[in-house]
Amino acid sequence: MKRLLTIQDISCVGQCSTTVALPLISACGVECAILPPAILSNHTGGFKTWSFADLTGELGNVEKKWVEQGIKFDAFYTGYVCESHIDPILSIVRTCSNEGALRFVDPAMADNGKLYTGFADDFPSKMARLCDGADYVLPNLTEAAFLTNSEVKLSGYTQEEIESLIAKLHRLGAKNVILTGVSFDSDKLGSAISDGSKIEYDFNQRLARMSHGTGDVFASVFAGAVMRGKTALEAAALAADIVCEAINATSDDHWYGVSFEKVMPSLVNAIG
Repeated sequence: MKRLLTIQDISCVGQCSTTVALPLISACGVECAILPPAILSNHTGGFKTWSFADLTGELGNVEKKWVEQGIKFDAFYTGYVCESHIDPILSIVRTCSNEGALRFVDPAMADNGKLYTGFADDFPSKMARLCDGADYVLPNLTEAAFLTNSEVKLSGYTQEEIESLIAKLHRLGAKNVILTGVSFDSDKLGSAISDGSKIEYDFNQRLARMSHGTGDVFASVFAGAVMRGKTALEAAALAADIVCEAINATSDDHWYGVSFEKVMPSLVNAIG
């Protein structure tokens, strides 16, 4: 069994970050270890207030104990992190990687044309350091624009603009790019998948509802599926299907996330 380490916050309530990654990656049949660089009472989207405990000072201690015990990982998946976490993360990747270990980076920092609350204007340049050399980078359109100093648009991207963004992300050092939120038809929404030599697309029917945490569901399923031998296109298609199924399974009054728990049997069956 492969072992993946996910490094992202724990939002104790809110169905995002680690509370999404741990169960979904485990459901894929991959051992999921966790390292939370921060703990929040709840996520910052839609809630009126939250607590934030920064664990940056503990990351080096964890790394030291892992090195002492020879604990290594076959993959690393990073999500919502802060500037102070980036150097410790890169150090852990250097010291705790098995040969050929993969790096998945979800640059969770922005959506709908804006950076998330608490991130400074220069944060995208910090996040770009994690993208450099990553095997798979999974930004949405807003994150891709911020990472590449491109125009931030809410809609209306042409295929030429999408592929220009992807080329810029590769120039940052990303080996494979999975760009989400792509649409050339008002009824369809999907992703562009690029290995640097070819770009493939996957689309689903656009759903009327938008929900918090769907990017975390997508990235978690994608990472787990790739670890189980799926191609990037297959993993992206499966991740999108699970996201759509989870949205459809979520009640109207459940506003802070999606009920991905209800569709985990579908994921297990799809992985095999």
